[in-house]
Amino acid sequence: MVSKFEDHCWKDFVDPKALEIYAAYERETYIGEKPALLAIDLYKLAYQGGNKPVNDLIHKYPSTCGENAWNAIPDTQTLFKACREKGIPIVYSTTESRDEANISKAYATNRQKVAQDTELWEIKEEFSPQPGDLIVYKQRASAFYGTPLIAQLNQMDIDSLIVCGESTSGCVRASVLDAYSNGIHVTMAEEACFDRYLDTHKMNLFDLHHKYADVMHVDEIVAELKRRHNR
Repeated sequence: MVSKFEDHCWKDFVDPKALEIYAAYERETYIGEKPALLAIDLYKLAYQGGNKPVNDLIHKYPSTCGENAWNAIPDTQTLFKACREKGIPIVYSTTESRDEANISKAYATNRQKVAQDTELWEIKEEFSPQPGDLIVYKQRASAFYGTPLIAQLNQMDIDSLIVCGESTSGCVRASVLDAYSNGIHVTMAEEACFDRYLDTHKMNLFDLHHKYADVMHVDEIVAELKRRHNR
């Protein structure tokens, strides 16, 4: 029987010997006193093709997360609702697509590039930004790199982040590592994070949980926020 600390989506995926190796990392997980919700790349591109297996979609929509993205919608909506009710600041990140940013040469590898309609970088309707929310436009994986995010969090007196979005192995991971490097406590909402490949999702959550962030279930996060609200 796994401990509460390991009672997550990777428990049937990670070898028991690996759990022994990382046993010293077990601790009490928590949400910071003054958190913001960082919603990473909940743009329409990730949901292309609908609620179908990724392998059925990638030939037409190579950047979709398919059913993995769609399955995360209800829990992500629950998380947004709880944060808004508590008055927790909402921060979105999305890919820079504005003409004036002149990003045509902003690439670091020679991997295949697919031209995308700029509308696909808009936040999906279920999570539409509201007045007062912050949107961060980024040219790299991390929501922090080359953006004013850290300065704006400091101005809002934010000491921690609740993170959701995609992809767990890509922009979510990069943003969590940069938050950690800036001394910001990160709580990752497990069911509200997703990737196009489940094994990669599970392994990255496992790794981040033991080194750089506290992975918590959405219902745990919501319960803690409600507890604080009712104090």
